[in-house]
Amino acid sequence: MEQANAILLLSCPDRKGLVARLSNFIFQNNGNIVHADQYTSTSSRHFFMRIEWELNGFELRREEIPMVFAPVARQYGMTWELHFTDYVPRIAIFVSRHLHCLHDLILRRDMGELPGRVEAVISNHDDARALVEQFGIPYYHFPVAPGCKAQVEQDQLALLKELGIDLVVLARYMQILSPAFVDRYVNKIINIHHSFLPAFIGGNPYQQAYDRGVKIIGATGHYVTEDLDEGPIIAQDVIEISHRDTVSDIQTKSKDLERIVLARALRLHLENKILVHESKTVVFE
Repeated sequence: MEQANAILLLSCPDRKGLVARLSNFIFQNNGNIVHADQYTSTSSRHFFMRIEWELNGFELRREEIPMVFAPVARQYGMTWELHFTDYVPRIAIFVSRHLHCLHDLILRRDMGELPGRVEAVISNHDDARALVEQFGIPYYHFPVAPGCKAQVEQDQLALLKELGIDLVVLARYMQILSPAFVDRYVNKIINIHHSFLPAFIGGNPYQQAYDRGVKIIGATGHYVTEDLDEGPIIAQDVIEISHRDTVSDIQTKSKDLERIVLARALRLHLENKILVHESKTVVFE
């Protein structure tokens, strides 16, 4: 069994000696760094870093690390997160009637390709129940009738709290989440949008792309914010199309992209390789 590592994700205004100070913090406590990556924005002079070290032999207990590191963080004005590689995040997948991304995630989960545990699939339709339950995943049906959306969201949030969910994945969930819902899971809701944002936001980007005569189409995995389709972008990809492609052809090609991009965005989050800063992400791939 692999030994657990600690991962520190941090950002702060850039200044001399940051890398040395952080490395020294780990060295002074008998830690061995196994991965380190950093980036400095030349425009904002902001520093970003992901640093991972072995817990085996480290002199601080897990619960002691935040307390001992806090003075260093305050000294440099850091925003930071501490993670451990043996923690398995708990995931809830939200879906409506477009099931291609759900199929893909369930298969990846079944093959052990996702470093997380899918605890629930939640839908406003009952279409995917048989698919989900054959893999032993609990399925929850929350019909969304006119005038009842606020209550449905309260019930969904109560379920997510009961299940201890760490991450919500919108695998083509065709409902707009309220600001109150989003505020409960800031930078912990990942959506797949079936276009290359910021182009063709909102509904039916396939038709928009066809009408505009574009030569490439894309898919975007991003964090959800209160502003529709404007959250920090995690992963994107594109594929070529031509004048011969119908709207249906574009949709088929886009579905392939959506599967790949959503899985990539989800994996990057689960592996703690993303730092969100203002409206952007720094991704340590």
